Amino acid sequence: MIPVAFDYQKATTVDEAISALSGGGKLLAGGHSLLPAIKLRLNQPEKLINITGISELKGIKEEDGEIVIGAATTHAEIMNNSLIKSKLSFFSKGAAMIGDVQVRNYGTIGGSLAHADPASDWTAMVLAADAAIEAQGNGGKRRIKATDFFTGLFSTALQDDEILTAIRIPEPPAGTKTVYVKFFQPASRFAIVGCAVFRTPDGKTNIAFTGVSSTPFRDTAAENIVSGKTLDEATINAASNVAAEEADILSDHYASEEYRKHLAKVYLKRALKAIA
Repeated sequence: MIPVAFDYQKATTVDEAISALSGGGKLLAGGHSLLPAIKLRLNQPEKLINITGISELKGIKEEDGEIVIGAATTHAEIMNNSLIKSKLSFFSKGAAMIGDVQVRNYGTIGGSLAHADPASDWTAMVLAADAAIEAQGNGGKRRIKATDFFTGLFSTALQDDEILTAIRIPEPPAGTKTVYVKFFQPASRFAIVGCAVFRTPDGKTNIAFTGVSSTPFRDTAAENIVSGKTLDEATINAASNVAAEEADILSDHYASEEYRKHLAKVYLKRALKAIA
């Protein structure tokens, strides 16, 4: 289909992008979520604001005990980054599971998180890593905990005048183990069920799911079973048995509610075995 007419602006600074957002503008980075929606007229912005040229939104660095990923950093850049490989290996491996080569080279982590697709891979990983989402608007900068960021189907805590600028992850202690596994739709490679696990040397374990519900979530019931305990067969089975029990499970033409719940249990067991 042909989209409705819109204006176009290429922003060179974050402040310029924020200013352009007033009046129905939409931010364009990789465009892999927004452009198909515009073509189908599911989204009809009055203006597209291209933010791909804003250098302050790009790059990966260590800062004040955190790993900081700029919102306009592509999936491929995260996948290939040496700092990410050494300290957040599931980010690197998870990025490699996203889409195809073209999507990984153009799609951005910030765009994916702001879009908040219920089957997005990054949502589970940032939740498991206890990340904070940095946003900037007319009122200045603020941090939003990942656990507070996703508010519903394609909905986030971002305000209309805010732009997602960075993802900040507390630097994991040495010996931390991470894994991301998923059962994916073979054409789009979106997660029908994705599970991320983050376990520190003291046994504290974060477990997050995507694809299971309309909103990605931390599975606290499963976390409580394995945190601080040895990951033996009995503990892993007990955690897997309660996986997604408290979630409102999606049902669609890809997977029924019953099948998704079954997959959540299977993939949590796989993830915990990989950690063990």
